[in-house]
Amino acid sequence: MQIIRKVTPEDTEAILEIYNYYIVNSIATFDEDKKTLEEIKNKITDTIKIYPWFVLMENNELIAFAYAIQWKDKSAYNQSVEGTIYIKTGHEGKGVGTTLYTYLINYLKSNGYHSILGVISLPNDSSIAMHQKLSFEKVAHFKEIGRKFNRQIDVGCWQLIL
Repeated sequence: MQIIRKVTPEDTEAILEIYNYYIVNSIATFDEDKKTLEEIKNKITDTIKIYPWFVLMENNELIAFAYAIQWKDKSAYNQSVEGTIYIKTGHEGKGVGTTLYTYLINYLKSNGYHSILGVISLPNDSSIAMHQKLSFEKVAHFKEIGRKFNRQIDVGCWQLIL
Protein backbone atom coordinates (compact mmCIF):
# COMPACT_ATOMS: atom_id res chain seq x y z
CA MET A 1 0.00 0.00 0.00
CA GLN A 2 1.30 3.43 -0.95
CA ILE A 3 0.87 6.54 1.17
CA ILE A 4 1.94 10.07 0.27
CA ARG A 5 2.46 12.48 3.13
CA LYS A 6 4.42 15.56 4.16
CA VAL A 7 8.04 15.00 5.12
CA THR A 8 8.88 14.66 8.82
CA PRO A 9 12.21 14.85 10.67
CA GLU A 10 12.09 11.07 11.03
CA ASP A 11 12.42 10.76 7.24
CA THR A 12 15.86 12.37 7.14
CA GLU A 13 17.92 9.18 7.27
CA ALA A 14 15.97 7.46 4.48
CA ILE A 15 16.17 10.60 2.32
CA LEU A 16 19.91 10.80 2.95
CA GLU A 17 20.35 7.19 1.84
CA ILE A 18 18.38 7.73 -1.37
CA TYR A 19 20.07 11.01 -2.23
CA ASN A 20 23.62 9.86 -1.48
CA TYR A 21 23.09 6.92 -3.85
CA TYR A 22 22.43 9.40 -6.67
CA ILE A 23 25.42 11.55 -5.72
CA VAL A 24 27.80 8.60 -5.97
CA ASN A 25 26.22 6.72 -8.88
CA SER A 26 24.57 9.14 -11.28
CA ILE A 27 24.48 12.52 -12.94
CA ALA A 28 20.93 13.18 -11.69
CA THR A 29 22.47 15.59 -9.20
CA PHE A 30 25.56 17.69 -9.65
CA ASP A 31 26.45 17.26 -5.98
CA GLU A 32 29.71 15.32 -5.90
CA ASP A 33 30.27 14.78 -2.19
CA LYS A 34 27.94 12.69 -0.05
CA LYS A 35 25.70 14.70 2.23
CA THR A 36 25.55 14.31 5.99
CA LEU A 37 22.46 13.76 8.07
CA GLU A 38 22.75 17.32 9.35
CA GLU A 39 22.95 18.77 5.82
CA ILE A 40 19.81 16.92 4.71
CA LYS A 41 18.00 17.86 7.91
CA ASN A 42 18.84 21.53 7.28
CA LYS A 43 17.73 21.31 3.63
CA ILE A 44 14.39 19.85 4.67
CA THR A 45 13.92 22.42 7.44
CA ASP A 46 14.78 25.33 5.14
CA THR A 47 12.63 24.07 2.26
CA ILE A 48 9.44 23.40 4.21
CA LYS A 49 9.41 26.92 5.64
CA ILE A 50 8.04 28.02 2.27
CA TYR A 51 7.71 25.11 -0.15
CA PRO A 52 6.15 21.63 -0.06
CA TRP A 53 8.11 18.41 0.47
CA PHE A 54 6.38 15.03 0.23
CA VAL A 55 7.43 11.43 0.66
CA LEU A 56 5.93 8.28 -0.78
CA MET A 57 5.77 5.35 1.60
CA GLU A 58 5.23 1.78 0.47
CA ASN A 59 4.71 -0.89 3.12
CA ASN A 60 6.08 1.53 5.76
CA GLU A 61 9.27 2.15 3.73
CA LEU A 62 10.15 5.57 2.30
CA ILE A 63 10.83 4.88 -1.37
CA ALA A 64 10.61 8.34 -2.94
CA PHE A 65 10.60 12.03 -2.11
CA ALA A 66 9.64 15.13 -4.04
CA TYR A 67 9.78 18.80 -3.25
CA ALA A 68 9.62 22.26 -4.77
CA ILE A 69 12.17 25.02 -4.34
CA GLN A 70 12.55 28.61 -5.40
CA TRP A 71 13.29 28.99 -9.10
CA LYS A 72 15.08 32.34 -8.87
CA ASP A 73 15.45 34.79 -6.00
CA LYS A 74 13.67 37.77 -7.56
CA SER A 75 10.06 38.44 -6.53
CA ALA A 76 8.80 38.29 -10.12
CA TYR A 77 9.50 34.53 -10.02
CA ASN A 78 7.48 33.85 -6.84
CA GLN A 79 4.81 31.84 -8.67
CA SER A 80 7.38 29.56 -10.34
CA VAL A 81 9.23 26.68 -8.71
CA GLU A 82 11.69 23.97 -9.58
CA GLY A 83 10.45 20.47 -8.83
CA THR A 84 12.71 17.68 -7.66
CA ILE A 85 12.06 13.98 -7.26
CA TYR A 86 14.21 11.02 -6.28
CA ILE A 87 13.22 7.36 -6.16
CA LYS A 88 14.97 4.68 -4.16
CA THR A 89 16.99 2.40 -6.39
CA GLY A 90 15.05 -0.75 -7.23
CA HIS A 91 11.71 1.05 -7.29
CA GLU A 92 12.13 2.81 -10.63
CA GLY A 93 9.82 2.08 -13.56
CA LYS A 94 6.83 1.18 -11.38
CA GLY A 95 4.93 4.48 -11.62
CA VAL A 96 6.16 5.71 -8.23
CA GLY A 97 7.65 8.88 -9.72
CA THR A 98 4.55 9.71 -11.73
CA THR A 99 2.31 9.18 -8.71
CA LEU A 100 4.38 11.33 -6.36
CA TYR A 101 5.15 14.07 -8.90
CA THR A 102 1.45 14.29 -9.82
CA TYR A 103 0.68 14.80 -6.13
CA LEU A 104 3.27 17.60 -5.92
CA ILE A 105 1.93 19.24 -9.10
CA ASN A 106 -1.65 19.16 -7.82
CA TYR A 107 -0.55 20.65 -4.50
CA LEU A 108 1.31 23.46 -6.26
CA LYS A 109 -1.63 24.17 -8.55
CA SER A 110 -4.09 24.32 -5.65
CA ASN A 111 -1.77 26.67 -3.74
CA GLY A 112 -1.50 29.36 -6.38
CA TYR A 113 1.72 28.48 -8.16
CA HIS A 114 1.78 29.11 -11.90
CA SER A 115 4.77 27.22 -13.28
CA ILE A 116 6.93 24.23 -12.35
CA LEU A 117 10.28 23.49 -13.95
CA GLY A 118 11.99 20.14 -14.16
CA VAL A 119 15.75 20.52 -14.61
CA ILE A 120 17.23 17.27 -15.93
CA SER A 121 20.86 16.26 -16.38
CA LEU A 122 21.19 14.54 -19.73
CA PRO A 123 20.90 11.81 -20.74
CA ASN A 124 18.05 10.69 -18.49
CA ASP A 125 15.39 8.99 -20.60
CA SER A 126 13.21 7.92 -17.67
CA SER A 127 12.98 11.42 -16.19
CA ILE A 128 12.28 12.93 -19.59
CA ALA A 129 9.55 10.36 -20.21
CA MET A 130 7.92 11.06 -16.83
CA HIS A 131 7.94 14.82 -17.36
CA GLN A 132 6.52 14.49 -20.87
CA LYS A 133 3.85 12.05 -19.62
CA LEU A 134 2.80 14.78 -17.18
CA SER A 135 2.55 17.35 -20.04
CA PHE A 136 5.82 19.18 -19.37
CA GLU A 137 7.36 20.74 -22.47
CA LYS A 138 11.07 21.11 -23.14
CA VAL A 139 11.91 24.80 -23.04
CA ALA A 140 15.71 24.89 -22.82
CA HIS A 141 18.86 22.90 -23.43
CA PHE A 142 22.13 23.96 -21.86
CA LYS A 143 25.14 22.31 -23.49
CA GLU A 144 28.03 21.12 -21.32
CA ILE A 145 26.84 23.26 -18.40
CA GLY A 146 28.06 20.89 -15.69
CA ARG A 147 30.95 18.55 -15.08
CA LYS A 148 30.79 15.31 -13.13
CA PHE A 149 32.65 12.01 -13.37
CA ASN A 150 35.29 13.70 -15.54
CA ARG A 151 32.89 14.57 -18.34
CA GLN A 152 30.82 17.54 -19.47
CA ILE A 153 27.07 17.15 -18.99
CA ASP A 154 24.15 18.83 -20.73
CA VAL A 155 21.05 19.93 -18.82
CA GLY A 156 17.55 20.24 -20.21
CA CYS A 157 14.70 22.21 -18.72
CA TRP A 158 11.07 21.09 -18.96
CA GLN A 159 8.18 23.35 -17.91
CA LEU A 160 4.56 22.84 -16.96
CA ILE A 161 2.18 25.79 -16.76
CA LEU A 162 -0.18 24.96 -13.94
